[in-house]
Amino acid sequence: MPFADWTFWKYISSVVDILVVWYVIYKLINLIRGTKAVQLLKGILVILIVRVASDFFGLTTLSWMMQQVITYGFLAVIIIFQPELRRALEQLGRGKFFSRSTGVVDNEQEKTVEAIIKATDYMAKRRIGALISIERETGMSDYIETGIALNSHISSELLINIFIPNTPLHDGAVIIQKNNVAAAACYLPLSESPFISKELGTRHRAALGISEVTDSITVVVSEETGNISLTKNGELHRDIKVEGLRELLTDELLNHNKPKQASSARWNWRGKSNG
Repeated sequence: MPFADWTFWKYISSVVDILVVWYVIYKLINLIRGTKAVQLLKGILVILIVRVASDFFGLTTLSWMMQQVITYGFLAVIIIFQPELRRALEQLGRGKFFSRSTGVVDNEQEKTVEAIIKATDYMAKRRIGALISIERETGMSDYIETGIALNSHISSELLINIFIPNTPLHDGAVIIQKNNVAAAACYLPLSESPFISKELGTRHRAALGISEVTDSITVVVSEETGNISLTKNGELHRDIKVEGLRELLTDELLNHNKPKQASSARWNWRGKSNG
């Protein structure tokens, strides 16, 4: 039955076509997930929705404006997404674009948390200043590029050695990306909030600044007092004990997909006077 065979193979071809397109879109989403490009894509989606709505309601002028934006926006998209496109082409050239992606393993997250806690405890007791920022959903590639690339497996010994005074990498922030030390000596944006205590130094302001523009979690060790602080979503919690730090990091990095429970630690902007 030639006709039946043709119909069958056409059906199979259509299914394969859909699966391939779905996989490519999936990989593209994974590529830009956690970067600023996600917000730009949301803006493009809004423009498309406005374009369709303006046609539906007969808003001629608005429809014409949206059409111009879409027509000439292609070049703008290429310019805006230039870092992501470059990264995609690099991965394609290395054969990594179609490689199997693996999720974050809880065991690796636990090792990351333990390494940070151990290093922080060591540095706090010796009053070694430190600034450690952990990337989450919002990408921090822009800030990683300001530092010295390491791409190293995380360990407490590595973190401690980075922040030893008078070493080449001690001045700046360490950024942890996908359970690896991505870079050291990174520059983070300083918070311009007028409500920050005047006694807080550059490290605390940088920790608050990065928490205001990303969803990262940043741990700070004060060089003057040895106190431990943590920032998240523009909030600063000061004078944390080691067990409190363990609880907060575990809750945010390991239990983020589980129902949130009331934490014994309280987020506090102004905190105590001896930060």
